[in-house]
Amino acid sequence: MTEPIEKSGATASGERGRRQVLVGKVVSDKMDKTIVVAVERVVIHPLYRRRMKKTSKYHVHDGSNECREGDRVRIVASRPLSKLKRWRVGEVLERAEA
Repeated sequence: MTEPIEKSGATASGERGRRQVLVGKVVSDKMDKTIVVAVERVVIHPLYRRRMKKTSKYHVHDGSNECREGDRVRIVASRPLSKLKRWRVGEVLERAEA
């Protein structure tokens, strides 16, 4: 007899599927339970073949208000939490100097 095929991203042990993870720097913590994280990536220019830095800003849910401006954080994709928030704070990797 064949085993049933699971259609969802969950594994047999009950874990969720792999979530997208990014690392960036907190650029704003002025909102309540929300931070703005800038994530830099390197892309190659299609014509000139030079490396360029591109920055994307993400609104991230920080329920405990623990992150401060300048911190390096790991963010994890989640379900939509508001109009702009699609990410949660995974962990604080490095604290900013006071």
